[in-house]
Amino acid sequence: MSAAQVLDWLLERYEELKVAESTVRNYVRELRKEYNIPKESTPRSYEAVPEKPMGEQIQVDFGQTTQITPDGQWEKLRFIAFVLANSRYKYMEWLDRPFTTQDVIRCHENAFNFYGGIPNELVYDQDALILVSENSGDLILTQKFQAYKEERQLNLHICRRADPESKGKIENVVKYIKHNFAKHRVYHGLDKWNEESLKWLERTGNYKEHNSTKKRPVEVFSLERLHLRPISSPIEGIFDPKITSSITRSVRKDNTIWFQSNRYSVPLGTFNKIKSVSIEQMDHNYLAIIDSETGELLAKHPIHPGKGQLIQDTNHLRDRTLGIDAQIESLAARFMFKDSAIDYFESIRERKPRYIRDQLQIIKKHTEGVDPVILDQSLETCIKSNLYSATDFIDIVQHMNRQRDGVAESIIPPFPEACPLDDRVSQTSVYKRDIQEYLSVLEGVGKHE
Repeated sequence: MSAAQVLDWLLERYEELKVAESTVRNYVRELRKEYNIPKESTPRSYEAVPEKPMGEQIQVDFGQTTQITPDGQWEKLRFIAFVLANSRYKYMEWLDRPFTTQDVIRCHENAFNFYGGIPNELVYDQDALILVSENSGDLILTQKFQAYKEERQLNLHICRRADPESKGKIENVVKYIKHNFAKHRVYHGLDKWNEESLKWLERTGNYKEHNSTKKRPVEVFSLERLHLRPISSPIEGIFDPKITSSITRSVRKDNTIWFQSNRYSVPLGTFNKIKSVSIEQMDHNYLAIIDSETGELLAKHPIHPGKGQLIQDTNHLRDRTLGIDAQIESLAARFMFKDSAIDYFESIRERKPRYIRDQLQIIKKHTEGVDPVILDQSLETCIKSNLYSATDFIDIVQHMNRQRDGVAESIIPPFPEACPLDDRVSQTSVYKRDIQEYLSVLEGVGKHE
């Protein structure tokens, strides 16, 4: 770890700490000497280029890192970085999968909103997400990015191959992100990682004095942003329906998303249907959570100023508009002997009061469209056998269905009249076992297992 990263980590963990950078640097230097820890160095030569005027240029590039997770696994992450050439004001976004052209376009929109405007020129490497062919100077862009370029009226400059000096500022930024922000940092999920990266930009990346300009990027940017071209209204017809200008978030198993170190709820069951949503800040006071596929507004919450809080809409809790009594009444209506069904469900309620809603939901789900005769037979069997749980009831229903289907399939056509049967044989009836015998055998097997 470099002294600069040690300082950033100290400031991240102890926000009130007041310490000079030189103090940390000297302390780390002494540690290196004491324990013989050499510095890692990857020297690379760059050609000096003149400084660009304010608002003239922004440089863009991609990078990737491999981060360790809390369980000791390794996760490959990719990022796109932007830097204004004059102020060195930076922006970045991360993904846990390869970027697509749509991702690149979305990140550009987020970056322009972050900067509050668009510079005169955008400088890129020869990346396949943007460029199809250099074509001897007549650049051929990918179809989607060409449409985006025309819509936003962007002036692009694509560097020649093996020409890092022409975009040396973003090369340094990519290296800075890798070695100061990402190196040795534990990966706790994409949402938290993106939040940490934005905080790092505010705390270190855009706040710390730049080695070349000897100025803080955040202070110079306050002047440079006045030279950026204003952003027009949101563009239409470029994005797929699932792409918006907002940042994406993963839906967690508890049907919440992370935003600025707080959890915000989405409707119950969202996790089972949607894995990723878009978020937008509305007037800096409200957070809108949007289905990225359909554009439907899933939730709207006031933004909480604290950390570690759960902001939950009561409408997102389990559907309690229908009370337990009403649910029992509704479910019992599927049975021919409704009163017996109500008594059975009330018995389950007495035995499992904390889980009665879940018990009723299981029975409701697995009895959809089942013959009422089967339901009543299953109900009678459960009461006789003292089986009062949803899983037992469903097992009996499935057993009854299989038994009925088996009887229907076992019907054999009559033999041809070639060999008349003895009257005693024709009058013989087949012995039918009571279902209790099967149940007792099954219960015995369960006990032995």
